[in-house]
Amino acid sequence: MIYRSRGSNSKSAALLATLVICLLLSACGTSNTAEPAGNKPSDAGASTEKDTRTVQHAMRKAEVPIHPQKVIILTNEGTEALLALGVKPIAAVDSYYGDPWYEHIAADMEGVQNIGGESQPNLEVIASLQPDLILGNKMRHEKIYEQLSAIAPTVYTETLRGEWKNNFEVYADALNLKDKGDEIISAFDQRVEDFKSKAGDKLDEKLAVVRFMGGKTRYYYGNMFSGVIFKQIGFQRNDPLSDEKAFEDITKERLPELDTADTVFYFTYDLDGKGKEQEEEWMNDPLWKNLKVVQNNKVFQVKDATWNTSGGVKAANLMLDDLYEIYGLAK
Repeated sequence: MIYRSRGSNSKSAALLATLVICLLLSACGTSNTAEPAGNKPSDAGASTEKDTRTVQHAMRKAEVPIHPQKVIILTNEGTEALLALGVKPIAAVDSYYGDPWYEHIAADMEGVQNIGGESQPNLEVIASLQPDLILGNKMRHEKIYEQLSAIAPTVYTETLRGEWKNNFEVYADALNLKDKGDEIISAFDQRVEDFKSKAGDKLDEKLAVVRFMGGKTRYYYGNMFSGVIFKQIGFQRNDPLSDEKAFEDITKERLPELDTADTVFYFTYDLDGKGKEQEEEWMNDPLWKNLKVVQNNKVFQVKDATWNTSGGVKAANLMLDDLYEIYGLAK
C-alpha cells in the first residue's frame, strides 16, 4: 500500500521505517516454519493416508486401491471367491452352465454385467465400466494382461488346476480382505475335519473319477479341483500316481482299470447334448456294465458344475455336502 501525506516530517518517516523493518524481520523469522497448506500440492498428500497398496501376483506387482469399489472378475472360481468374501463384482465372465450364472450363485449375481466367456472376455465392455480393480488368471488371460492393466490395476492368479485355495488367497489379498479370507478357509477346513472324523474306515476306499464330454472320456486325477479336495479329506485313489496328474483321455479298452476302485464318481459336461450322448454310449457298453464297481452299485453321478467347472469355495462346500449325503453322514 502507498501512503501519501502533505507536509510529512522526518520523525514520522523514521517511525514508518522502523515499522517496515519490524514487519520484515517478523516475516523472515516465520518463513521457515509455516506456509499455507494450499501453496504446495504435496501438502494435501502428506496430510492424507495413502489410498493404494502393493500386491504381488502371478505377473508382477500391482498398486491396487485399499478399498476397491468397482471390481471385475474374469474367472468362475474367482466369482465364487468374491461372493464368499461379501464383494459383489460390477461385472464377471459368464458361467459354463446357466444363463448366464451357475444355479448356485445366480441369486447373488443379480445386476452383475456379463462380459463374455472366461477364455475371451470383452475388453471394450470392461473398459466402458471403468473398474478400479480387475482380477484374472495367468493361465487364461496372460496375453491380455497389458491391455487390462491399461484399464485398471490388474491382479492375476497363476493357474486353474486343483489348488483353489491358493487362488482364493490371492483374491482376498487383492481385496484387502485377508483376515476374512482366512476365516472362510478355516471354516471349510473344519468341515473337512468333521467329515474325516465321521467317515472312519470309509476313507480307506479307493476312488476313481470319470468325466464324459462330447467325443471324449477322461479320467480325472489328483491335480484337479475334485482331486485336491479328496486328497485333503484323505481318500485313497485307485491310481497310485494320481497326485502327479490332472487328467487324461481314455478309450473303452481302459475301462477295466476302474475295477481297482471301490467307488467311482462321474460327471458330464453337456452344453450341446454331446456329452450326454458320450455318457450313454459308454455306460451301455458291456465293458462298463461288467465292471464290479458298477455291479456293486458303487458308481455315483455328481454335478459337473460343482465338482469341476466352477472350481471355487462355494463349489468346494457343495461337493462336501454331496459327500456327506453319499456316505450317509450327518452334517
